[in-house]
Amino acid sequence: MRSALAIALAISMSAATAAWAQNAQAPAPAAPSAAAAPGMPVPAAAKCDNPNALGVARVVEIDTTGGPGFGFEHFKAYDFLRDHEIVLTFDDGPWPGNTPAVLKALADQCTKAVFFPIGKHAGWHPEILKQVAAAGHTVGSHTWSHKDLSKLNEQDGKDEIEKGIAAVSIALGNQPVGPFFRFPALKHPPELVKYLGERNAGIFSTDMDSFDFKMRKPEQVIASVMKKLEKHGKGIILMHDFQQATAHAAPELLKKLKDGGYKVVQVVGKTPIQPKKEYTDIVLKEMGGGLEEARPMSSVIKTIGGN
Repeated sequence: MRSALAIALAISMSAATAAWAQNAQAPAPAAPSAAAAPGMPVPAAAKCDNPNALGVARVVEIDTTGGPGFGFEHFKAYDFLRDHEIVLTFDDGPWPGNTPAVLKALADQCTKAVFFPIGKHAGWHPEILKQVAAAGHTVGSHTWSHKDLSKLNEQDGKDEIEKGIAAVSIALGNQPVGPFFRFPALKHPPELVKYLGERNAGIFSTDMDSFDFKMRKPEQVIASVMKKLEKHGKGIILMHDFQQATAHAAPELLKKLKDGGYKVVQVVGKTPIQPKKEYTDIVLKEMGGGLEEARPMSSVIKTIGGN
């Protein structure tokens, strides 16, 4: 994730637009006819056509007042998972091809996850992030450009956090954002942990990191997750919908989780976060307008002559 992501974030906007166009060829995942605001309690689950689906065993609402932390790698106070319960989390999207593939795998198994999108990626691909929310998943935030916040001064760190929240909100059509945040590289500067507490944003670390950003083969991702689950018995799982190997691994991984007796807990926030207007203005100026209403490029622009 870290090294691969650094390369990806260095691409030009034109390259990102080309990738967006590529995504137009991927089928959009099925979405429920109604969805709650990201991070808010979800409506009753839609009928599942897969009788052997992994599904959702429990829906847990979290009151993020004061910025509680979750994930035993860094936070020990809240152990809300029972034996063989898991929370699926995906970082660094939305990304063409990969995020839609993850969404389809989740939809086929009638299950839910928490997504932590990067602000810039949300701005480049708002139509994909809308698919995430429409499918009933929880959408948090993961900074504006995935910088290591431990290497920034406090104000620059706050700017990264707030621009990321604003970008996700804009991409979702000016909707509030789920009150969950994950630090890049899981590095938690104390002053920014305190700031997120003031913003009433819950901080997600992890119980087990798949390290899928180091992997190129789907079977490696599956083996990593299953081996760590066998050791821990339960937990918050960190993966990346940005990574192609993870996207390809998702269908088989979810089947193995079902076969292994694991049960998915869907996490939602009690009160979403509203972006700060000054940061919304900054993001709109930097990314340009029209993000709120963006449709898939294939439905807007078509080649009708020539090659």
